[in-house]
Amino acid sequence: MTPGPPDASGSLALLPRLDKIPTGIVGLDEITGGGIPRGRSTLVVGSAGAGKTLFAVECLVNGAERYGEPGVLISFEESGADLAQNAASLGHDLRRLERDGLLLVDHVHLERTEIGETGEFDLEPLFLRIQDAVDEIGAKRIALDTIESIFGGISNEAILRSELRRLFLWLRERGLTAIITAEQGTESLTRHGIEEYVSDCVILLDHRVLNKVSTRLLRVVKYRGTEHGTNEYPFLIDRNGITVFPITSTELSYEVSAERVPTGVPDLDAMLGGAGYYRGSSVLLTGTAGTGKTSIAGRFVEAACERGERCLYFAFEEAASQIRRNLAPVGIHLARWEDAGYLRIHATRPTAFGLEAHLALLFRRIEEHAPTVVVVDPVSNLVSIGSPLEVQVMLVRLIDYLKMRRITTLLTGLADSAGDREESGMEISSLSDTWIRLQAVRTDGRRQRTISILKSRGMEHSDEIRELRLGPGGVGIEEIAPDERHAPVSAGSAGP
Repeated sequence: MTPGPPDASGSLALLPRLDKIPTGIVGLDEITGGGIPRGRSTLVVGSAGAGKTLFAVECLVNGAERYGEPGVLISFEESGADLAQNAASLGHDLRRLERDGLLLVDHVHLERTEIGETGEFDLEPLFLRIQDAVDEIGAKRIALDTIESIFGGISNEAILRSELRRLFLWLRERGLTAIITAEQGTESLTRHGIEEYVSDCVILLDHRVLNKVSTRLLRVVKYRGTEHGTNEYPFLIDRNGITVFPITSTELSYEVSAERVPTGVPDLDAMLGGAGYYRGSSVLLTGTAGTGKTSIAGRFVEAACERGERCLYFAFEEAASQIRRNLAPVGIHLARWEDAGYLRIHATRPTAFGLEAHLALLFRRIEEHAPTVVVVDPVSNLVSIGSPLEVQVMLVRLIDYLKMRRITTLLTGLADSAGDREESGMEISSLSDTWIRLQAVRTDGRRQRTISILKSRGMEHSDEIRELRLGPGGVGIEEIAPDERHAPVSAGSAGP
């Protein structure tokens, strides 16, 4: 029950909640507050290849396997054999479900020339065929794929609107939870511009390609009688089927921890009040090329693995093998922790996916590995596939997601030669709890790396600039003599 308007006594009346059934699609049931409306129609709209048929199949398969609700799939385009083969590539065995009496797949072939606007047009034969299929297995769910195959030959809007309403009403009168797929229109949401008005729930699947980069997004356009998420949410189609990531948070409501996490560099711990970062906080490490960002990140990961924590390292610049090789000379050996199962390194080119797809993949890997530490190295490379503002929005969502799960996060970013701001202009320093800056300076004819802490929220920290040393003995930090003079140098490449 949900609160309604005040009654005559001034008290809030309780209104009945809309009955919903879970789709079993990861993330979607969270966005919709429980699934799609029970005994009503849900319209799934998208262009070719957006994932409409797979969406319908997953709703039926999950209903049959997880929730004890047999389903009927009426296909007007693909044969039962083709559907079974396509679904098998994603781990769904439609043939087994059919043998078990939990699913019935019926391919109905309709010729457009047979669909007219005269009085001969009649849905009764289709209704009878659907009813027989429903009765045969006691179906609770039904999918029609796609609706254009039924009404594509009708140009008279009055007839079309009438027959559409008739179909939706017929399904509702029988208490069937219907998933109906439809092609996306050019001037309206659907081709006819009518289907969305007679549906109780409308879900749009959008497959975009911008700057040669592909991204899949889902949006709940309409949901009668209930609150729901209205933003665009990235989703993936892979061997696990469809996964939606409801990652936009409207409130800053996550819990924080007073526990401290060692950085793996004792001297850096000392600069941070002697104990390291806060558990679940976000750390930004910026510097020009060769100043030691990856070395500090690698040591942080290695130290976490030594404590028995699980870690994920997302690399957007170097292959995993290159990271291992480059860190070995400074005493950081990650391969043994990968072999032990504590560490996973995922190296991906930024241009392989859009920002939302990258975000979705990050979340998928995090859900699979359940880490306590995550490193993203470097976030500045993401500007190659999005504007600084778009990258910033993505990182806000990533940091928010990780904070809610109390995962300590270290982000590295390329800085300009002065080191005072991120070269990419992403302005992500305000999103981080701790900001560490690395610089390269010239002193006495040599190149010297320096480290300083620009901020660290909620803790005392050093305001000194110190020297960062990388060598066979590992990562170390030393005080700089007061009489030394430093001049910033342009970005170099001497060191990981």
